[in-house]
Amino acid sequence: MVHLWVRAEQRPHEERVGLTPEGAAALVRAGVRVSVEQSSVRAIGIEGYAAAGCEIVGENLWPQAPRDAIIFGLKELPEDGTPLTHRHIMFGHAFKGQPAGQVLLRRFKAGGGTLYDLEYLVGEDGRRVAAFGYWAGFAGAALGLKCWAAQQRGGICGPVSVYPGRAALVAELERELHGLRRPSALIIGALGRVGTGAADCLQAMGVTPTKWDMAETASGGPFPQVLAHDIFLNCILARPGCPVFVPASAATEPRALSVIGDIACDPTSDFSPIKVYNQATDWDAPALRVAEPPLDVTAIDNLPSLMPVESSVDYAAQLLPSLLTLTDLDTGVWGRAKADYDRHSANL
Repeated sequence: MVHLWVRAEQRPHEERVGLTPEGAAALVRAGVRVSVEQSSVRAIGIEGYAAAGCEIVGENLWPQAPRDAIIFGLKELPEDGTPLTHRHIMFGHAFKGQPAGQVLLRRFKAGGGTLYDLEYLVGEDGRRVAAFGYWAGFAGAALGLKCWAAQQRGGICGPVSVYPGRAALVAELERELHGLRRPSALIIGALGRVGTGAADCLQAMGVTPTKWDMAETASGGPFPQVLAHDIFLNCILARPGCPVFVPASAATEPRALSVIGDIACDPTSDFSPIKVYNQATDWDAPALRVAEPPLDVTAIDNLPSLMPVESSVDYAAQLLPSLLTLTDLDTGVWGRAKADYDRHSANL
């Protein structure tokens, strides 16, 4: 019997989960044993999982799970250096040369475990089977607007926290933008899920964005149009061959640009298209000022957790069909994910 162990998230400000009680019930009906850790932060209560037939276990006990259990979480594991002996489903951020990712891969290699990276869980067409992209885009655009509004009042964006839902976030934005002109905004990657979420947020706030995608960036740059907008939202993942949208020189060039929302948020990758910063921001300090006159970068790498219930329900529904195929880890999405892990870990 396949044993899926849903761990509690241990990263601060992370309340999402990749499996809802309804999805857990479907897995149980399919013959999967599902263990769900109690969690002091999960946005979806434990009662529904118990009613679905899951085994409820203590918080953060996944290192003691049976050796054959598949550990399922979303964000980072504690960085304690311990070898990882289990098979893990999670966002590893480890296959683009990121320094922390290389450490993670060495832990898997040392323990004999396996990383099934959710970012690389793809169908036969090469497209990801599940993504938080829409909610990342919506939240990232909201933070871009919050940063811009704070600048207009002579400050810098302060701490952010969880919202009960989209409506509450929109209501707060309306208060912060009250009495201000609407900024100009450019989205690169506008046709994807991330860009769609970003555009929906901007349009809800009365901002009509300029929408660019592959056709508009095919020349490879430079792209002076980026500097001509108040807000730039990057919705394209860093990959080899990705053009540079904001060169390091932008910090000192004449510009209207004052806010960069790096929603893709991969600043430590060599392929990052934004060269004016090299570190992610966080919930306590969401804006990083990189130049004067003000140029603020906001780059939080768990943006969908600003709206954890809506984003979890959406993502879990996308992922469930793949979880139902865990009985065959050698083929399909899981076989491809394992091949990615093998290829990258072999290069250590």
